[in-house]
Amino acid sequence: MPLGPAALVFAFLVASLTACTAPDSSSQTPPAPERASGYTAKPGWASERFAVAAANPLATEAGYQILKAGGSAMDAAVAVQMVLTLVEPQSSGLGGGAFLLHWDGEHVTALDGRETAPAAVDENLFMNADGTPMEFQQAVVGGRSVGVPGTVKMLEQAHQQYGELPWRELLQPAIRLAEDGFEISSRLHGLLQSDPALRDNPPAAAFYYQPDGSPWPVGHRLRNPALAALLRDIAERGSDAFYRGANAQALVRQVNEHHNAGAITLSDLEVYKPRQRDPLCNLWQQRYQVCGFPPPSSGHITQMQILGILEQLAPLPALDLGVPSTEFLHRYTEASRLAYADRAKYLADPDFVPVPGRTWNSMLAPDYLKQRAELIGPRSMGTAEPGEPGEMPVAFASQPAQPEYGTSHISIVDNQGNALAMTTTIEQAFGSRLLNDGGTGLPGGYLLNNELTDFAFEPRDAQGRPVANRVEPNKRPRSSMSPTLVFDAAGDRLLASVGSPGGAAIIHFTAKTLLGMYGWGLDAQRAIDLPNFGSFNGPTVLEAGRFPASTVESLKARGHQVNETELTSGLQAIQRTDNGWFGGADPRREGVMMGD
Repeated sequence: MPLGPAALVFAFLVASLTACTAPDSSSQTPPAPERASGYTAKPGWASERFAVAAANPLATEAGYQILKAGGSAMDAAVAVQMVLTLVEPQSSGLGGGAFLLHWDGEHVTALDGRETAPAAVDENLFMNADGTPMEFQQAVVGGRSVGVPGTVKMLEQAHQQYGELPWRELLQPAIRLAEDGFEISSRLHGLLQSDPALRDNPPAAAFYYQPDGSPWPVGHRLRNPALAALLRDIAERGSDAFYRGANAQALVRQVNEHHNAGAITLSDLEVYKPRQRDPLCNLWQQRYQVCGFPPPSSGHITQMQILGILEQLAPLPALDLGVPSTEFLHRYTEASRLAYADRAKYLADPDFVPVPGRTWNSMLAPDYLKQRAELIGPRSMGTAEPGEPGEMPVAFASQPAQPEYGTSHISIVDNQGNALAMTTTIEQAFGSRLLNDGGTGLPGGYLLNNELTDFAFEPRDAQGRPVANRVEPNKRPRSSMSPTLVFDAAGDRLLASVGSPGGAAIIHFTAKTLLGMYGWGLDAQRAIDLPNFGSFNGPTVLEAGRFPASTVESLKARGHQVNETELTSGLQAIQRTDNGWFGGADPRREGVMMGD
């Protein structure tokens, strides 16, 4: 039986805020996408027929009620996303984009709702007049960083394909919550308190903060009449209510009239189209088909390169007193360096860049991964160079390291056997810090993304070679989002749905959970609970306070530069069991699973 939403809120939303100092991005340790807000142990949840896991109990409850009413996994995802727009505004919402991986019992479909660059931009969008790249925060805040949102139109298209209940019914939970209000959680309060830029946007300052500049306190009931009005319009008119008319005009005006102006036009919004792409499904351990998203997501390819290189170094080292061992961490982070080197050079929107060897699977071919694995020795290589997975008609430069930020993840399995993994984002916490009221003139609204900062700021290297992920008109920026569905080796029996927020570290968070469930035999919750770790082709990064000092010293003895820092994952996972499903949610955030 599911816990009631009130019990979930009391159990998992009351956590004390812990400060987190972002590490220096120049050391290739990305700053935490969202500040840490404590660690609350979670039990994991069992269900027999259906399950939904999301980043906030109120969103999970909305999805649960839709499933209980006979809705499909896709119906539930629409309801969950609309509520997340309201209750988790820092991470995702109407103003952002998403990648959706869907299983209908026979086929996996990949729906790309990623934001696009406006038609009027060029590759120098984030370059100063003196030829230097902008500071990251300078680029983020304001209209310059806003891409054309894709979430609403992608969800509408997905619902037309896979929905069961009427579209308007799916928006009612979010409309009611926006009208009646929801209690601000300790996590949202802490993020509002620590954000350096949201108060500079007058609509956001008036809505999220008190007159003295402090955020509304924990437990304050926050109503959002502007979002309620816009959602009612979308419920009746579909995506046209977002991409045309008053909302579109307000969005364009806000982006283009900011002192750090962007270039979105009404035409950019009107012509936006989601893309249906071919999912990538790859055999792992000769026992599992792991399906994920192709570029413009870098998630699946990079994750499966890491796991594939580890296979070449078999057997998998066992856990050491419940945490990954020194030997495992050495192998994993070396594999990560190799994979992230390839990511920096080759992965970008395939509508704009050639594919190595004409197939993305060239980067996952066993012979290629064997070559890469042979580069791993007893000591850390420090920084890896990209490989040559296939012929390329263009000589690309590797993208320099720059920050990447956060998202939210939804995993759902319905009573009919449909399932999905959807990762959804506005990029940095609170996006571009522009709160759009949808043209309603009412308090509140939704936040606009800063997704264009996922493009490379520097479009070319010193030799003039282009970076694959440079800014180009109508292009989709590279992402790390890694919505993942796991099947048996034949690919016809769903075993799990997994994903996480976390910027560039999403890849590590999801890979860790797969290793936990299918390498070390843990249940979904225990796999999520494992400490986080990784490398972005620089230092070895370990979750602070989660590894023995002896492990850190052993890694240093092997030549690793070790950075211990907050790695605030937000994993959700649902795993098949003999009796149905078992789900887990990340103790580092406020998500839960519900099901019957």
